[in-house]
Amino acid sequence: MDIRANIRFLLNGNTVRLDQAAATDTLLDFLRIERRLTGTKEGCAEGDCGACTVLAGRLDGGQLRYEPVNACIRLLASLDGCHIVTVEHLSGPEGRLHPVQQAMVDHHGSQCGFCTPGFVMSLYALWMESPDPTDTEIETAIQGNLCRCTGYEPIIRAARAATRLGSPALDALNRERQSIAERLAALRDGRRVEISKDGSRCILPASVDDLADVLSETPDATIVAGATDVGLWVTKFLRDISPAVLVGHLEELRRLEVTDTAIEIGAGASYTDSRAAMAADYPHLAEFWDRIAGWQIRNMGTIGGNIANGSPIGDTPPVLIALGATITLRRGGKRRTLPVEDFFIDYGEQDRRPGEFLESVTVPRPAGGALHAAYKISKRRDEDISSVCAAFNVTVDDGKVAAARIALGGMAATPKRAHHAEAALVGRPWSLETVTAAADRLGDDFTPLTDWRASADYRLRVSQNLFRRFWLEQQDSQTPVRLSA
Repeated sequence: MDIRANIRFLLNGNTVRLDQAAATDTLLDFLRIERRLTGTKEGCAEGDCGACTVLAGRLDGGQLRYEPVNACIRLLASLDGCHIVTVEHLSGPEGRLHPVQQAMVDHHGSQCGFCTPGFVMSLYALWMESPDPTDTEIETAIQGNLCRCTGYEPIIRAARAATRLGSPALDALNRERQSIAERLAALRDGRRVEISKDGSRCILPASVDDLADVLSETPDATIVAGATDVGLWVTKFLRDISPAVLVGHLEELRRLEVTDTAIEIGAGASYTDSRAAMAADYPHLAEFWDRIAGWQIRNMGTIGGNIANGSPIGDTPPVLIALGATITLRRGGKRRTLPVEDFFIDYGEQDRRPGEFLESVTVPRPAGGALHAAYKISKRRDEDISSVCAAFNVTVDDGKVAAARIALGGMAATPKRAHHAEAALVGRPWSLETVTAAADRLGDDFTPLTDWRASADYRLRVSQNLFRRFWLEQQDSQTPVRLSA
């Protein structure tokens, strides 16, 4: 195997080559400490506040794509072949403010200013993608940016006004798009990358086949995709994750294909990558997907990582279980497929063998007549971890429930199906009485815990109420069971 011992990427207008990087080195520390680009701020160091937002550009099917990401949990070694854009790169000739920055000034969108560069970078990404955004698009774009003093209305006004101050077509990043794409393509050499510092190792496999070889050689390695969880292991728990095998650059793992029968999602596809295909077949997931963290995290976090991490409060596993999804695991050249629900064994324990990795997720396309819903309950509406997640997939035929798959997260040591509740539905009339009786069986399916997010009693009660909400939403009722988006 031909191995390269350095990482290469573009930072603003310059090419960077690093011969040393530890598994725990972050982009934020590199920017602030090594390059003195201090416009990128450290607020939470866990991908929550957005003060560290930068743009990451990558080639996707030959096309250059920019996305806002959190520098605080983006691992430095993962930047190989990327273009990183910081707030310093936005200034025009003689330091002239960018239209987004000028709009923030004109509409008083900054007070203490600490969060402002992060907001600017998120709004900059939105401005390039949607020059005349709706209020919903603006609010979605800044979900991952927190402000404690200004309030959001001036920032929203600035987002509306930015295009009046300049056209994205004239922006330097758009005008240089072809040359940047060519420079990034030139950095690709199809080689495995192995880089280390002070004994801490990072490996970037050349391909998925090479990934299988690497994990066969190093079965105890930490697999890192989007780092939205692993990043916190580094910044909050100070864990040593070496050797780290980074897979976010592997386009084969990001593939997404819709066939006649299924949506095939590579394990490295992000929430952003998968949203359109999932929402096209399952419209109820459009709103649900947009409540998974903030824009930056949805650009980084992966479907495969959300499953493989095994968290009982992961957002996608209940949905995938309810839809009857399966996963493909690979070790070396051998693959095996199992239902998502069977992957979770116990808290912190999954059915993944040493040297094995999750390669893809298969979601069946919808059958006619099925009723679907997915709900996320959290302390705050946006960018928060779930207290309870619930997903429903119910088929009604001639007024009776013919089939039911119901899965919940946050109710047990793993995400799991509500088998007793399902049994109370199947074969019975599709009525509020039946649904209420099924909800009452949740106590037989789950014994939830009390923690700082919610009490056991609250979790059980809210899950039961979601059954009623699901039924009401399927009726031609004027009952307001959901706030409008």
